[in-house]
Amino acid sequence: MIGQRLYGMRGWVVLAVFSAIVFAVFPVFNLFIDQNSKFHISGYWVTLLGKIMCYAIVAVAMDLIWGYAGILSLGHGLFFALGGYAFGMYLMRQIGSDGQYRQPMPDFMVFLDWKEFPWTWWHSDSFWWCAFLVVVVPGLLAYVFGYFAFRSRVKGVYFSIITQALTFAAMLLFFRNATGFGGNNGFTDFRRILDIPIATPSTRMALFAATGAFLIGTLLLARWIVTSKFGRVLAAIRDAEARVMFCGYDTMHYKLFIWTLSAVLCGIAGALYVPQVGIINPGEMSPANSIEIAIWVAVGGRGTLAGAALGAGLVNGAKSFFTQAFPEYWLFFLGLLFIGVTLFLPQGVSGLFEKLKKRA
Repeated sequence: MIGQRLYGMRGWVVLAVFSAIVFAVFPVFNLFIDQNSKFHISGYWVTLLGKIMCYAIVAVAMDLIWGYAGILSLGHGLFFALGGYAFGMYLMRQIGSDGQYRQPMPDFMVFLDWKEFPWTWWHSDSFWWCAFLVVVVPGLLAYVFGYFAFRSRVKGVYFSIITQALTFAAMLLFFRNATGFGGNNGFTDFRRILDIPIATPSTRMALFAATGAFLIGTLLLARWIVTSKFGRVLAAIRDAEARVMFCGYDTMHYKLFIWTLSAVLCGIAGALYVPQVGIINPGEMSPANSIEIAIWVAVGGRGTLAGAALGAGLVNGAKSFFTQAFPEYWLFFLGLLFIGVTLFLPQGVSGLFEKLKKRA
């Protein structure tokens, strides 16, 4: 059966518990428990966990290409940011004339004395068009880039360096005011989504639940892929691509499909991230952010999917704590964490759990 192929009993139990937390515990304790009660879950925790779930989706997408296909990308932050910008345009149009200048155009365009929207903003007042862009823009860029890279047999550290250069170039482009995406400030001050106030607890909870549902769907889709014949070919490409090609498989198409799918998942995660966090700027394209994504997967465990999501949660939970309590030490902690995992936990936290389970 498909259910048994995807996960064992323990895996389904974990998914059921997670679903109960996302769809029952958080909504009830946030929306229906009095704010003065010690059992009330504040909006801060809803936003924080929603943000971490977006990062977990990105980590699973990264694990699909790195853990199962052996493709290490140091530019996945670009696809995440492109999805955020695509949906951010719609959110900016939803502000309408409620901005500081009381004009129908975004405030940064009014400040720059722009008289009309650039062509990239065409039809950006449509929710469905921008949702379409969330999928197509990262996917198309990944497909074109991947086609030429994989056709040229670029792999290993050379591929990683090129992806890092790509995201750095995009970051510099988006920093320019002339591109029409808000320059270094990006998009912020969102007011509505589908004409519904975005800051209300019910709207934030709906976004939170949608993110949780998509994370679960991403895990199930990824698990279905890696347990299929396609996934077994991917693993063979990771371990010995030359032998797979000798057996008659066109490895380029396998890598191109999983690479493009991974980028699309990142784009959707970015679109879910923006309305919850309330800002998107070129800093999300920073090469350091993309390197951090690889660290999430390494900490959680490559080739595990659920471990990658766990790694994203652990690292970003620690980041939330350290950047508040000891902001000057966060990068040192992150570096030590990566070194420690590389030396002592090469299979990540999930590998540690497996060792403990075998000993028990």
